[in-house]
Amino acid sequence: MDAIIMDNPASFIPTVAFKSPPQRPPESGASPVSQPATDLEDEDPRSICCRACDEAITAPNYQISVNGAHLHTFANPLGIVFEIGCFSRVRAVGYVGPETDEFTWFKGYRWRIALCGRCQVHLGWRFAAGPVEEFHALIVDRLRYPAPTA
Repeated sequence: MDAIIMDNPASFIPTVAFKSPPQRPPESGASPVSQPATDLEDEDPRSICCRACDEAITAPNYQISVNGAHLHTFANPLGIVFEIGCFSRVRAVGYVGPETDEFTWFKGYRWRIALCGRCQVHLGWRFAAGPVEEFHALIVDRLRYPAPTA
């Protein structure tokens, strides 16, 4: 995936613009990768979707507690505050950038930026501690939650 880092003169915060949509990774496992959840259907009314394009991303039954809570509020090193929810599984998500433990919000976990696989909106981060232990921290206001059932 070709990405260009551009400076936004209004905020002096780097932003990412994509020259082309992400492609399916080669068999070698190069990024971005997708992690489909086989039991999450695209048209499932219980799906939690990308607010920008309505792509199904996860479901309420994949909400998990990390460090004692599902919801967390954190600020990045630039002072931008995010309210995130933690999820065990996602689908239709791609990743950009290398894994890093710099400024991690969860001790012992490395993170990568997670984007919507359809529209490339920044949805949150994938956190991993080793080859099999992982979760996704998704930005709450970039998701559309299903309507509550009676």
